[in-house]
Amino acid sequence: MASVETSSSRPYHIIIFGGSGFTGQYVVEEVARTVSEGPSGTLRWAVAGRSKAKLEKVLEQAAGALSKPELRTVDIIVSDVKEPDSLAAMCKQAVIVLNCVGPYRFYGEPVVKACVENGAHCLDISGEPQFLEGMQLNYHSEAAKKGVYIVGSCGFDSIPADMGVLYTRDQFRGTLTAVESFLTASAGPEGASVHDGTWQSAIYAAANGASLRSLRRKFKYQPLPVVGAKIKRRSALFYSNEVQQYAVPFMVTDPSVVKRTQRFLAEEQQESPVQYGAYVGVGGVGNIIKMLVAGMMFMLLTKFNFGRNLLIKYPEFFSFGLFTKAGPTKSQIKDASFQFAFYGEGYTEGKDPSQGKPDGKIRTLVQGPEAVYVATPIAMVQAALTILNEPNVLPRTGGVYTPGAAFGKTTLIDRLHKHGIQFSVK
Repeated sequence: MASVETSSSRPYHIIIFGGSGFTGQYVVEEVARTVSEGPSGTLRWAVAGRSKAKLEKVLEQAAGALSKPELRTVDIIVSDVKEPDSLAAMCKQAVIVLNCVGPYRFYGEPVVKACVENGAHCLDISGEPQFLEGMQLNYHSEAAKKGVYIVGSCGFDSIPADMGVLYTRDQFRGTLTAVESFLTASAGPEGASVHDGTWQSAIYAAANGASLRSLRRKFKYQPLPVVGAKIKRRSALFYSNEVQQYAVPFMVTDPSVVKRTQRFLAEEQQESPVQYGAYVGVGGVGNIIKMLVAGMMFMLLTKFNFGRNLLIKYPEFFSFGLFTKAGPTKSQIKDASFQFAFYGEGYTEGKDPSQGKPDGKIRTLVQGPEAVYVATPIAMVQAALTILNEPNVLPRTGGVYTPGAAFGKTTLIDRLHKHGIQFSVK
């Protein structure tokens, strides 16, 4: 694999690309908090992006917020995603690039390409299945040859879900065959808000459903074997006894990421695949009405270029105030939290999964702070530190991987637990 050691020609363990973006600034702060967790207790890092002035401002703000005046002297690399030479120069200096520049549909591939060609591992926080699976199709073989690890969706999309399923499997005494997850989120008195960059990623993901299906056919996958009873899909809207509120299918990245992980485990490690269904709690009747109205407008408008432009221009109107160009306030972030509840079933030890119905159940939880600007930086940075500190338990070759495929045999869950993203059996 590509080295995880720094050198005179590759001086940085981590370069944060897009450190002046809305999410990137929180990743900068998280890296600054964890410098003692790098190899041998040190972490050499830099920030990169188009504007040196904006990056200097981010470092100044982080220095004040964390009472770390030394952050003002962190190295800055000027690099533009539209300038391949500048990307190559950046990647040659990094062991790992943390790519925070989105939407990834437009800006993700040049970074992956530069990392693979120049021997840098790369993590992103994309929630766009077409980008993630396209990178696997186009770059897995070359990354494997170079010993480079490209790991997508290393934020709230989709480390809690992907690692949560693996945690549930490992805690179950027997053969786990199916898991359903239920996401609920809590907000403080000021409510919840998300920066519109996430909204834009969702728009492009919804607009590319047909091309995603076409992309998947190129893999020529065989269906995964179904072990035990086939999981029953829930209706489009139902009352969930599990979370005591109405719920809907969670139409984001998690299901595709978890399925890709399960395929890797089945095909590369001959493990029994786990079926997965993802749902999200939406609250009471008032929230359902808002969701139905917003959902219908969203699905209709994403079909047309004019409609997509409207959604991008007026995120607050079309999302009933959830997505804003200003993003959340500090107090909104401080007061928010999330919980994934995983309900699994399977066959207990000594039982044959090919005979009869599952006879065992398990419930696990993954709980954490605000999802997008606290949990996501924690997950991304801990994933990077796992590569730096545990290279010998990563997959035997480089490639384009999901979090579960890359980190399934590492201590990532323990690392997350220490930083406030907690995994438990209930």
